[in-house]
Amino acid sequence: MKSLKIGDKVVYPNQGLGVVEAIHEEAYNGERFMVFNLRIICNNTLVTVPSATALELGIRRPMSEASVRKVIQFIGDGDVDVTTDWKGRYKEHLNLMRSGTLYDMATVLKGLFFLSLQKPLSFREKKMMEKAKDLIVSEISEASATPRDKIEEKLLGALSRSFKPSKSRAA
Repeated sequence: MKSLKIGDKVVYPNQGLGVVEAIHEEAYNGERFMVFNLRIICNNTLVTVPSATALELGIRRPMSEASVRKVIQFIGDGDVDVTTDWKGRYKEHLNLMRSGTLYDMATVLKGLFFLSLQKPLSFREKKMMEKAKDLIVSEISEASATPRDKIEEKLLGALSRSFKPSKSRAA
């Protein structure tokens, strides 16, 4: 992460796409630290992140354009494993969302989308599904330079086509 420059785009786990607005040194308890000021695009929030902990927090560069097709295939493969215990499922999904990887967020989206076809989701799970979808759409849109609405349409189409009774299973 030390190679970041002002204007670079990054992904902040569970927050979304951000832009490096400033890089500077700050002093804390007599020690000097390099910090990044990141502007989260979706809500215009400014976050200050010490460069030494950026990787630990899961901050990463956005996916490459070459990875877009693989992610869409993963989302549309119809392979889903969902636990029936909602408390355990919610905790597992929360941990996946916090990891910040696109595949973990896609796993959450697939699982919750599949469940939504079986029964109504709780308020929290609906909110988590929307957040996962929004984070995935924004990153793929950025990586592929394609409008968000087109990516969302493609994503929802892949999900809808993938869940046929013979291809899906619930645990």
